[in-house]
Amino acid sequence: MAELSLAIPKRWQPASVWLLYVVGLVPAAWTFYLGATDQLGADPVKTFELLLGLWTIRFLIATLAVSPARELFGWNYLRYRRALGLLTFYYALMHFTVYMVLDQAMDIQAVVNDVLKRPFIMFGMAGLAMLIPLAVTSNNYSIRGLGKNWIWLHRLVYIIAACGALHFALSTKLLNLEQYIYVGLMIALILYRSYRPIARSRKKEHGRLRQRAVAPAP
Repeated sequence: MAELSLAIPKRWQPASVWLLYVVGLVPAAWTFYLGATDQLGADPVKTFELLLGLWTIRFLIATLAVSPARELFGWNYLRYRRALGLLTFYYALMHFTVYMVLDQAMDIQAVVNDVLKRPFIMFGMAGLAMLIPLAVTSNNYSIRGLGKNWIWLHRLVYIIAACGALHFALSTKLLNLEQYIYVGLMIALILYRSYRPIARSRKKEHGRLRQRAVAPAP
C-alpha cells in the first residue's frame, strides 16, 4: 500500500512539528484565558481540570493511532508521533497540577481522602508517573543510548493507555457518547498494537514455512 503524507517540502518539515506543538497548546492557553476572565462558568477550576484531562485523552489516542494509520491506510505521520506523545504528557501534567494546586490547594491529606473516595484517581496518577520516563527519553540521545531498551521502555504506553481509559471511564457515573467513543478507540488501539508483534511473528513463520515448501529437494 502506498504511503500518504503531508505534502510539505523537506526543509519545512521540522517547522511543521514545532507548529504542532504551538497549535496543540492553544486549547490549554485559551481555556486558561477564559478562566482568568471569569468565563468558565460556576466552577472554573473543575472545568479547566476536566478540559485538560479530555485533551490528554485526545492526544494519547492520536499518538497511539500513528502506527496503525500507517500500516492500515498508508498515512505516514511518524514525524509527528514524538510531538503528540509529548503533548499528551504536557496535558496530563497540567491536568494533575490543576488538581493538586487549584482544586486541592496542595493539601496532601485532602488528596489522600479524595483518592480513597474516588479510586479512579489512582489510575490517572499511575498513568502520569509512567509518562514521565517516556517524556524524558523522547529524544535522539536517549534512543541511541538505550538501544533496544528504549523500545521496551516505550511499550509502557499500552499500560498508560489502559490507565487513561480506566481513569476517564470511571470519572463519571454515566458515560456520554463522546466518552464511549474515546474509550472504545483506546481499547481498539491497545488491542491492535498488542496483537501487531504476534501477527508479525506469525507472518515471518509462515514465510519461512513457505520457503521450505517451495525449496527444491537436495
